[in-house]
Amino acid sequence: ALYRASRPVFFCATRATPSFTMGIREEAPVPMTDEPRRSRDPLHGLTLETILTRLVERFGWAEMARRIPIRCFFNEPSVKSSLKFLRRTPWAREKVEAWYVEEAKREGASPE
Repeated sequence: ALYRASRPVFFCATRATPSFTMGIREEAPVPMTDEPRRSRDPLHGLTLETILTRLVERFGWAEMARRIPIRCFFNEPSVKSSLKFLRRTPWAREKVEAWYVEEAKREGASPE
């Protein structure tokens, strides 16, 4: 927002707080870190294949078919056929991803 003042107000690219006593804005320090910002999305950086493979390794196809009853988990299940179905079926993909996030939270570790 722009401030209308009788005295000139100067702006800078850093975060600033208004200071009308001297007619300029005082700069607040901006923390500089070398660490990249981390996404809050727990699935960030994970492929659907990675998610599916980890669930199969941990629970097996029978448990996956029991929890998410879709044919690609029942009839001759394979990662390839399941990926093909999940990529074309958003509701099924959402269920698999939600299950993965839920299990990662139960473990208490980030789902990397």
